Amino acid sequence: MFFLLSKVFWFFAQPLNLAIVLLLAGLLAGFFGLRRLQRAGTVVAVLVLVLSVWTSFGAIIIEPLQARYQRPAAPGQVAGIVVLGGGMEGAINLARGGYELSTAGDRFVETAILARRYPDAKVVVSGGAGELILEGEGDAVTAERLLTALGVAKERLVLETESRNTYENAVFTRKLVTPKPGETWLLVTSAFHMPRSKALFDKAGFPTVPWPVDYRTSGKEGVGLFTDNAIDALETTTVAAKEWIGLFAYWLTGKIDQPFPGPA
Repeated sequence: MFFLLSKVFWFFAQPLNLAIVLLLAGLLAGFFGLRRLQRAGTVVAVLVLVLSVWTSFGAIIIEPLQARYQRPAAPGQVAGIVVLGGGMEGAINLARGGYELSTAGDRFVETAILARRYPDAKVVVSGGAGELILEGEGDAVTAERLLTALGVAKERLVLETESRNTYENAVFTRKLVTPKPGETWLLVTSAFHMPRSKALFDKAGFPTVPWPVDYRTSGKEGVGLFTDNAIDALETTTVAAKEWIGLFAYWLTGKIDQPFPGPA
């Protein structure tokens, strides 16, 4: 139920869809002569679009997430590397059988690099098909083709193909791997996604060393207009808003212990 509700809520809450819904509501209100509601819907819709597309708002709200965990010095010995799904174009890969990467594809590039650095480490890919409507290939399935093509031996791969969200990533991976006390496991995911991911793995009883990748901004952005191209600015705002909402929802439902988890 949580998965279904989260997908439905986010469909309406993401900035572009929210603006469209508000504009449609304004048009409907105008049709019935509700001029105040029409103006309110239009103004809020325009405000959402302007903030998301023409300002540095997205960069500002994503930076605290990206900066929460710093990448540590490389450990001397690593038992395994866990990479979370979300970096593949599932629908394209299902249709074409390749391994097309999305904007979060850095997760898998870094995993291949780490696999070469630690040749004895297991490589765990956690990620099924997490879309509610669109049909796509799970990232763990695609990752097997990609990582073996990049030289990672198939015997090293552990594929968790059932998870649909980050909570399930943590719980299902913990059951699949059962890490031993004292082992070092690296957790690879996007920097903005690391606070929620690390907290969920900790809650599941799977200690990890955070290894953030896929930074979306330089970290030097200040308040300003037209600081990025419109498409990238909208995507950054959308990603940041989704992550903040996800943190709050996971905290409210008891899946994590703090609304903004960080290093101990």
